[in-house]
Order: sequence, then C-alpha cells, then structure tokens
Amino acid sequence: MAAVWAAAFPVVSSLGPHRVWGASACVGYLCAAVAVLSRRSLGRAVSVWIAGIGAVLVPLVVLVLTGGAQSEVGVVERAGLLTVRQGTPYLADPQAVVEVTPYLPGMALFGLPGAVVADGWEPLRYLGDARLWCAAAFLGCLWAAGRVLGARARPRGTGQLVGAALIASPVVALPLAVSGVDLPLTGLLCLALALAARHRPVAAGLALALACSLKWTAWPALAVVAALLAHRAGLGAAVRGTGVAVAGTVLAVLPSALLAPGPLVEQVFAFPTGRGEWETPAASPLPGRLLADLGPFGWYAAMTLLAAGGVAVAVSLWVRPPAGLVPAADRLAVGLCTAFLLAPAGRFGYLALPVLLSVWARLAEAPSRVAPARSRVVAAGSAARPVLVGGDR
Repeated sequence: MAAVWAAAFPVVSSLGPHRVWGASACVGYLCAAVAVLSRRSLGRAVSVWIAGIGAVLVPLVVLVLTGGAQSEVGVVERAGLLTVRQGTPYLADPQAVVEVTPYLPGMALFGLPGAVVADGWEPLRYLGDARLWCAAAFLGCLWAAGRVLGARARPRGTGQLVGAALIASPVVALPLAVSGVDLPLTGLLCLALALAARHRPVAAGLALALACSLKWTAWPALAVVAALLAHRAGLGAAVRGTGVAVAGTVLAVLPSALLAPGPLVEQVFAFPTGRGEWETPAASPLPGRLLADLGPFGWYAAMTLLAAGGVAVAVSLWVRPPAGLVPAADRLAVGLCTAFLLAPAGRFGYLALPVLLSVWARLAEAPSRVAPARSRVVAAGSAARPVLVGGDR
C-alpha cells in the first residue's frame, strides 16, 4: 500500500522534491515487501531497514546535496540568519510570499546552523540544511519519550524495530525528506504527553514551551496536557506544568514581540489564516478553505466553526479528562484535526501530525498494557494457591 501511495507522487505531484521522494520511496517499499515475504527469520527487520533507506536516507541525501526542498526549508534557514543579524526572524517589509515567516521565533533555532556555516567551506554548508536539524530534534524527542515511558515488556530489539518502522512509514518519511519543519513540533508534543503521563509536570511544561514557541498550532496541547496532569497527578501538578509552559513560551516570543510586533502579528497570525497581505500557499480544498473562498461571510463562518470546535474539545476535557497517554494523544489529535479542517487555510499534509500522534501513542504504550508472560503465570499461580490461616498446614 505504501509503495502504491509513493508511486503516485512522480505522476501527480507538481513539486520536484515530492517526485524525487516518491520514486525512491516506491522502490524502497517494494524491496521491503519482498524482504518481509521471505521465509527468513530476519525478513521483517531487514524489510524495515530497506524501507528506511529507500524512503528516508536516499531521498534526504539526494535532496540535501541538490538543494531540493519545499519552500519552508529556505524560510527557516533565512529566519535563523535574520535572528543572528537583527535579533528577530521577521522581515519588516517582505516583498514576496517566500519572504514571509509564518512561524514563531523558536523555529529560527533550526536555521541557526545554516547561518553559522553560510560563509564557510562549501561541503560544510550542507550541514546547515534545516531538515537535518529538524530530523535530529524529532528523533531525539522520540528517543527521550521512549525512555520516559519505558519498554520493559517488549523483547530486546523490538522497540527499536517498531520505532524504525514508524520513521520509515510515509507519514514520517515524506516530511522528513522534503521539509521537516513540522517534525520538531510533533516530537516535542509526544515528549510532553509522555512526561505528563508519568507525572512530571515541570519537564512536560518545558517540552510544551519549546513546542509552543515553534508554531501556535501547538497551543491546544496546553489544555490537553493540563487535563492529563490534573487527572493523573492532581490540580497542583497541572498548574505547575501549565505555568512553566506559558512562562517559557512568553520568554521565547517576547524579544521578537518587542522588536517587531507588527511583522510578528502579520506574518504569524494574519498570514496563515488568510488575512495577511500575501495569500498563503496552504490552499487544499478543506472545509474551512472552501468556506473562506466564499468571501468575508464565509471566512467568519469558518472562524466561528473553528471556535466552536475548540470549545467542544475543551468541554470534553473538562467533562471527561484523559486518563492516560493514548486518550490524551487522541484528544489532542481530534482538536488538531478540527483546527486543520476548519481553518480558513490549510493543507492535507497538516493532518499527518494528528495521525502520527495517535499512532505513536499506541505503539509507545503497547508494552505497558500487556504484562510479561512470566508475570501473568506468577500472578495466576498466586491466585490459585490456597491461603493458610492460623495453624493450618
């Protein structure tokens, strides 16, 4: 199925990086299918690594070396350069849509390596590609989340294989190769949910602060993590975690808000919602976009529905707070899907974020919901053994 999906990109996509990814990933997935159908015991593991090479490694290397990428990669790299030069990632008077920076200041961190090596040795400049650092942040967050959750019930090596399969899947491999800018946000949200599920409010707040300083689409996670902390660790933990997240986000955004308040509001908030000077390229025919195309009334209708969806999710968190990692990830995924579907501007690709959250949570929590076989045998034996009372022998 993945091979068929990847094969469609060279045929239907108008974006060069997507066509490169589709051609390479299709070959990788087909070879992986052949490997998994073999009778060898290592067929499954080999197939995962083959898929990863074909869908991630090869297209990423080719695109980095040739400079092929979605436009947002250049936007992030320019944001890093502008932050070094003027202290804020926003141009005061952008002359084209590609000069607009629709991200919060934290995203510029992934453009800083490019700013450092911009005038250096030519081969070294490849290390400044923002995709590499976005991928490193994403993988690091998933690794840290796995350490927080633990995986004692899995046989040794199974956790790594499951993680590699997730990374090689199209929902991760495609953005990792062609863009990558949403992956750090996804990884930080996974880490924040994992920390909250393990009753670590301050650490969860710090992860949330980093996520919320990248894109404002991470802000719904504040309510979900607060509800999870309140249910698992008490109201005080929820207040601490939320306080750390809000304070950290304010500290990250405040310098740019003081240096360039107008460009920040115009580019980060007005532009993505279709109210900026430049028309956003995020124009997939989702319900909110179709409504907004009807004119001002349609735009206000989309925003009203979006607000109603947010209120509905908030009420659900109050009435029935999530009790664990999977329910919390699902609730956040529902909120994000609602936002992406009803926003006046959006892309089908945005839906990969909520899908990835739900899938990752289930893979990460699977071990903790299944007791090891030996534990079940011991428990059964203890239950069957008669209890000795007094002097009975």
